[in-house]
Amino acid sequence: MKQEIALLVVFLLVFLYDTFMPRKALGATSAVATVLFAIYTVWSFIFQVPGPQDAFSGMYATSPVCEMIKNILNVGVLIVLVQSTTWVNTDMQKVRRGEFYELLLVTLFGMYLMISARHFLLFLIGLESASLPLAAMVAFEKNRYESHEAAVKYMLTAVFSSAVFMMGLSFVYGLCGTLYFEGIANQLGTQPDALLIIALAFVISGLGFKLSLVPFHLWTADVYQGAPTPVTSYLSVISKGAAAFAFLVILVQAFGQFYSQVWEWMLYALIIATITVGNLFAIRQKNLKRFLAFSSISQAGYIMLGIVGCNDWGLAAMMYYILVYIFSNLAAFGVIGAIENNTGKMEMTDYTGMSKTNPWLSFAMTLAMFSLAGIPPFAGFFSKFFIFTSAIHQGSIAIYVLVLIALINTIVSLYYYLLVVKAMYISPEEPQIATFRSTCTERTGLWVTVLGIIALGIASCFYDSIFAVSETSGLFSFIH
Repeated sequence: MKQEIALLVVFLLVFLYDTFMPRKALGATSAVATVLFAIYTVWSFIFQVPGPQDAFSGMYATSPVCEMIKNILNVGVLIVLVQSTTWVNTDMQKVRRGEFYELLLVTLFGMYLMISARHFLLFLIGLESASLPLAAMVAFEKNRYESHEAAVKYMLTAVFSSAVFMMGLSFVYGLCGTLYFEGIANQLGTQPDALLIIALAFVISGLGFKLSLVPFHLWTADVYQGAPTPVTSYLSVISKGAAAFAFLVILVQAFGQFYSQVWEWMLYALIIATITVGNLFAIRQKNLKRFLAFSSISQAGYIMLGIVGCNDWGLAAMMYYILVYIFSNLAAFGVIGAIENNTGKMEMTDYTGMSKTNPWLSFAMTLAMFSLAGIPPFAGFFSKFFIFTSAIHQGSIAIYVLVLIALINTIVSLYYYLLVVKAMYISPEEPQIATFRSTCTERTGLWVTVLGIIALGIASCFYDSIFAVSETSGLFSFIH
C-alpha cells in the first residue's frame, strides 16, 4: 500500500500548508501541491513492488500491473494540476484553492482503492471516496448556476448508480455468501442461473454509469458543460481510466467463468451502442465541452474493447489507450481552458479563423483532434490499432463484426473531429478570438501533452513496457 500511504502524505502536507501557513504564503499553494505531486509521481515510477502483495486479509491487492495503471493516472493528474493553476488562482477561486487540491487528491485515493480492491465492500468504499468529492468539485464555481445544476445531476446519478450496483451485489452475496472476488469465482457453479444473470446486469449497469456507457450516459454532457473546465478534464480522463480498469478486474476475477455465456454478449451490446450513439450526438454539438463529452462517451466504448479481448493483449492495449487518451484529451481541454480563461468563449463558432490569431493553440488543438480521431502517425492511431488487434485475437465471428462496426464509427468520428480543424484553418470568416498570450502554466501543460501525443506515436518502448507488465498480471486465470 505504499502508493496509497504516500498519496495520503501528499494530501496531509497540502492540507497542513493550506490550513496553517500565513495568508501571504497561500499564493504558493498551487506550486506546493504541484511540486509535491510531481515528486510523488516520480517516486512511484522509480520504486515499484517486485510482485503481487495483499493486505486486509486479501481485500486489497497490488501488483506491478496495478501500480502501472496508477502511475498512468498520476501522469494525467499532474498535467491537470499544471493546467488548472491559472483558473484556481483567479480572484473568484483562490480563496478555495486549497480545497480544490484536497478534494482532487481524495478522489484519486478512492480510485486507487477501486483499482486494488479484491472485495466488493472495499471497492464500494473506493467508489464513494472517488464520487462524493467529485460532486463538490463540479459545484466549485459557487456563483455559476450551471455549476450547481451539474453538481446536482452528478450527485443524483452517482447515488442512483451506486444503489443499482449494490442491488446487484446483494444478489451476488445471496448466491455465493461472500464478497471476495476469488470467493465468488469459486462458489459460482459452471452454469449461470437467472439470478446470476440479473445480478451481473445490475453490476454492469452500476459501473456503466461511472464510465458513461450508453444507455447510462445522459448525465455526461450536462455535467461536463456545467463543471469548471479543469474538473471536466479530470472527470473525462482520470475517472474514466480508473473505472475501466476496475471494471475489467471485477468481470474477469469474479465472473470470469461466465465470460462467453453471459457478460461477453452484454458488453458487445454496450460497446456498439456507446460508440455509435456517442459519435452521432457529437456531430450535433456546438459547445466544445459538450462536444468532448460525447467524444468521451465514444472513447469509453473503444476502451471497453480491451475488456472484450479478455487476455494480456487486451489489458496492455486498454492501459496504453488510457495513456494516449490522457494526453490527447488533456491537450484539447488545455486549449479550451486557456481560451476560456482569457475570453470566456467555448462555442465551436468562436474558433473560426483562430489559426490566424493564435497559431500555437490551433496547432495543439489540431494534434489533439488528429490523435482522438486515430490519424497516423499520432498516438491515437496506434492506441486504436492495438485495441482492435487485441479484440480480434479472440477469433470469433461476433468479435469481427464488433470490430468492423467500431472501424466504421472511427470514420464517423473523423468527420466531427475535423469540424474543429476546419473552423480554425479553413473557414473564410473573420477570427472571433483576438491574439492573446496564455500563461506559463497553460503553455507548460500544452507542451507536455503535445510532446506526449507525438512521442507515444513514434516510440514503441511505451507500449512494450506496458505489455511486459501485463503479461505478469495473472488477472485472466478465471476465464473459461
